[in-house]
Amino acid sequence: MKPLPEIKVYPKRPALDARPLERRIGLIILATDHTSEPDFRRMVASERVGVYVARIPYANPTTPENLRKMQPALTAGAALILPDEPLDAVCYSCTSASVVIGDAEIDAAIQVAKPGVPVITPPMAGVRGLRALGASKISILTPYTVETSRPMAAYFAAHGFEIASFTCLGFEDDREMARIAPAALVELAREATDASADALFVSCTALRSALAVTGMEKTIGRPVVTSNQATAWNCLRLCGDDTPHPEFGRLMTQPFAA
Repeated sequence: MKPLPEIKVYPKRPALDARPLERRIGLIILATDHTSEPDFRRMVASERVGVYVARIPYANPTTPENLRKMQPALTAGAALILPDEPLDAVCYSCTSASVVIGDAEIDAAIQVAKPGVPVITPPMAGVRGLRALGASKISILTPYTVETSRPMAAYFAAHGFEIASFTCLGFEDDREMARIAPAALVELAREATDASADALFVSCTALRSALAVTGMEKTIGRPVVTSNQATAWNCLRLCGDDTPHPEFGRLMTQPFAA
């Protein structure tokens, strides 16, 4: 073997950019989540915006009790995302857990690790998205059981929405929810949307509903807001990105107001 060359240290350090990417979004997802990462890669990540993911423990079935058990892991999950570096936003990507735990409690847990960061939950982003679209009377579609759907209905009612209809699919396993085909969601939207509703909210970050938004909107003739689409929209607007993306539904063409 030939002798190895001497390794030299370059005498000058290269200039450093302030950040590898201009904007940074932290994404906290369930250990079982198949959908949030691909959706955020598709809708949020770019050469300007980075998405940085932490997974936290979660075990099915999707019951209010099991969802609530994730709360203690939120601080540690947030702390693992680029430790000691600021983020532009942190999204906790679980709709049903957010309504069970509470937006304020989620915000407080994440602020321990990332003080001052804007915290986004899917139901919070859903409320903002529906308001941006001018909706006040809505239909809701979830993949959950009735037990897990009840807190969702109460959440949107508490935020001032009239609920024209509420349909759930009875699933208990978020991994199975992720296997529902986007084309099936289009037909489900037709069945779940009341004729008097201004818009449809499709809950659950496990569903591949962001891929079905335009089909659903075309089918029901009114706006559709989904969990991952709404959080993606909220994150982009917080990063100062107002570029319209109609391929992901009407919401992705709207300006943001908290």
